[in-house]
Amino acid sequence: MMADSFSMDEKMSGRRKFLVAATSVAGGVAGAAIATPFLLSMMPSERAKAAGAPVEVNISKLEPGMLLMVEWRGRVVWVLNRTPEMLESLVKIEEEDVLADPNSEKNQQPEYAKNHTRSIKPEIFVTEGVCTHLGCSPVFRKDIAPADLGPDWLGGFFCPCHGSKFDLAGRVYKHVPAPTNLVVPPHVYLDDSRLLIGSESEGSA
Repeated sequence: MMADSFSMDEKMSGRRKFLVAATSVAGGVAGAAIATPFLLSMMPSERAKAAGAPVEVNISKLEPGMLLMVEWRGRVVWVLNRTPEMLESLVKIEEEDVLADPNSEKNQQPEYAKNHTRSIKPEIFVTEGVCTHLGCSPVFRKDIAPADLGPDWLGGFFCPCHGSKFDLAGRVYKHVPAPTNLVVPPHVYLDDSRLLIGSESEGSA
């Protein structure tokens, strides 16, 4: 009888130890399941970027004449490395008096880009690739005097949806549906090869 009682106590003790161990393991797994989403939530997400978080862009390989497209706040942003010839065209087109707002008097850009080139650095142009008419997406047309745009076209952005035209500084032509220049988003240079779009402060990187 004593042997049977001792054997039963051992069995009960073993079961208790098993249940305690199993509960600890389950608790640890649950804790890990809770902790992992929390840790991931502290990392920048695509949703956070879409909501307006700054986007860092490497422009070290952006050659003259090339256009880079990135996404910020769910919109396409263009980064164009303008050649000396492109910069010269900005002066020439002003002389032809075909632009609606050549001096960027309307508030379509930050104060630091409210200048002749609508940029911080003359050669690098940053703008939202969204037509200011109905939000369509213009196309980059750097060719000079193409048949469909006429002999006076010096390169720029053309919206095929409704015919709006913008020069290589995103300035809108007269007598087109788009009412204003393309929007220049807030941006800052972290160094010569890194651009931060969506912020005017290096500390936001």
